[in-house]
Amino acid sequence: MDAFLVSTGVVALGEIGDKTQLLAVMLAARFRKPVPVILGILAATLLNHALAGYIGTLAADFLAGPWLHWIVGGTFLAVAAWALVPDTIDDSDAKRTLGAAGAFLATAVAFFFAEFGDKTQVATVTLAARFGDLLPVVAGTTLGMLLADVPAVYLGERFADRLPVATIRYAAAALFAVLGVATLAGFGF
Repeated sequence: MDAFLVSTGVVALGEIGDKTQLLAVMLAARFRKPVPVILGILAATLLNHALAGYIGTLAADFLAGPWLHWIVGGTFLAVAAWALVPDTIDDSDAKRTLGAAGAFLATAVAFFFAEFGDKTQVATVTLAARFGDLLPVVAGTTLGMLLADVPAVYLGERFADRLPVATIRYAAAALFAVLGVATLAGFGF
């Protein structure tokens, strides 16, 4: 249960103001079909985070012992620093991503590739390595992504403009930092 709850909270906070949340707003405004956009986000996130989680569990098996402890703790601290950097989306990239395909396909493809190397993907790898339990981590990170992105889809830019994105980004960075320090100190969570 810890793996699921921590994964959900970390990604839900970390996703606020992230480029994929901005992408969700843009796709919702472009297609004006929230259900296919949300289903595209769900499909892309499940696939991307399942792959990332699998890599994390492999890393945990391969790097057992003190190496894993230091790598996971250090990665959490690196993601904490990364969370402080606001994301933007390049309009030209967005226009190339949105072809003639339907809302679902365009969203699924855009989200799948937008997540590559993203902090939520790195967090998924790290959480899977930390907990060694693929399904709760992937379910949690996927739920966290949906908790952040579904309101953005339904409420669009008006909703995002009212959120204290900088404050939430600092809270996400603090959460990642606490996880990193706790891991390095040998505390479980």
